[in-house]
Amino acid sequence: MLLDGAGLTCAQVHEAAYGGARVTIDSLDRARAAWATAQGLHGPVYGRSTGVGANKDFALEHGGLDLLRSHACGAGPPVEPARARAMLVVRLNQLLAGGSGVDPALLPVLADAVNGGFTPPIRTYGAIGTGDLPALATTALCLLGELPWLGGDRSAPAPRYAMNPDDALPFISSGAATLADAAIAVHRLRLLLEAAVDVAALSFIAVDASAEPLAAAVQEARPQPGQAAVAERLRALLTGRQPARIQDPYGYRAFAQVHGAATDTLDRATAVVEIDLNAATENPLFAGTLAWHNGNFHTAPVALALDALRAAVAQTAQLSTARLATLMDPAYTGRLPFLADRPGRSGAMILEYVAQDALAELRHLATPVTTGTAVISRAVEDHAGFATQAARHVLRCLEPLELVLACERTAAIRALHTPAPDRPLTEDLEESRRALSPPA
Repeated sequence: MLLDGAGLTCAQVHEAAYGGARVTIDSLDRARAAWATAQGLHGPVYGRSTGVGANKDFALEHGGLDLLRSHACGAGPPVEPARARAMLVVRLNQLLAGGSGVDPALLPVLADAVNGGFTPPIRTYGAIGTGDLPALATTALCLLGELPWLGGDRSAPAPRYAMNPDDALPFISSGAATLADAAIAVHRLRLLLEAAVDVAALSFIAVDASAEPLAAAVQEARPQPGQAAVAERLRALLTGRQPARIQDPYGYRAFAQVHGAATDTLDRATAVVEIDLNAATENPLFAGTLAWHNGNFHTAPVALALDALRAAVAQTAQLSTARLATLMDPAYTGRLPFLADRPGRSGAMILEYVAQDALAELRHLATPVTTGTAVISRAVEDHAGFATQAARHVLRCLEPLELVLACERTAAIRALHTPAPDRPLTEDLEESRRALSPPA
């Protein structure tokens, strides 16, 4: 995988995390230019000749290594190695974009860490959407040899780099861990939302739902791009079927509108995340001949996009549970209640319980994080976007969404075949989950 500071995608971050892709560096020119600017400056520069946060007015010399040691304080469960590896890839690509002022000699060492399977021992808690300071400070201490790397080929030397104190703040001034989680989450959500159209098609067929709401004329009357694309794809799966009713419940009639809105929201979130994957997010920014003090490290755009995405996911899952309810109803399937094999039996009734449990989790996760804030560092840092929490919650949405869709798929397949006698449906659900989402 070639990293150039400009073209990294969410799909590539996922591949680097879970697919074992090796990375190569295209050019260090932009990193060298920023470094040269930083070396040529005189006078106060935040984090290089001063303290940070409320300590910005204190003149310091070579305080960077103490900054790393003081900020390497995460808490909670360890972050899985794949997500930590994704963070390294994101940070390396951002540094290649130029602007950080970090010594470019550091970048090949980061690439060696990725390719050697080394990851820093980072933990879940410690960031609020204004930079992943604990995670990146921990990474820096691994490079310095003060903390041990995890994983890697122990027969080879661990990646080491004698970081200059001036490079400390520029290295950690990034939301790379948050962006890595966000990239992984939106990539997997795309796979699930695509699979949801196939699941809905099974339900349409099982209840002989009308394809009239999917007609091209309907989409042209309201040209929402996601809606039109979803309708077109579902139309192709339902060619030639005769409807049983003049009009169906919203789970069918409004599927393209609701699911299309979710895909539009996903496209927006993907675009926002990919901008930041390839952006210079450091404070200060070294560009031209100057150091520009700024707030590019703040991840408000990502947090807002991910808040909207979780709300959209909850809506499309709710529509899935609505279709699941029709699959339990003889009025729609022509079969016994709950798709039982004999009258009075429970059949697939339990799928509604499982789906509603998962949907409740999605509703909880859809609560926006961007309505809160934090004031820290003696009120100098007086706002927080909480994109870190937004990304973490999108990751947590994957399992319950998959479960909701698996329940609908399991019921639709049962409705399309002769229902079996009552038995545990756990393996049926697992089979549906495997069909929905390829393993990471």
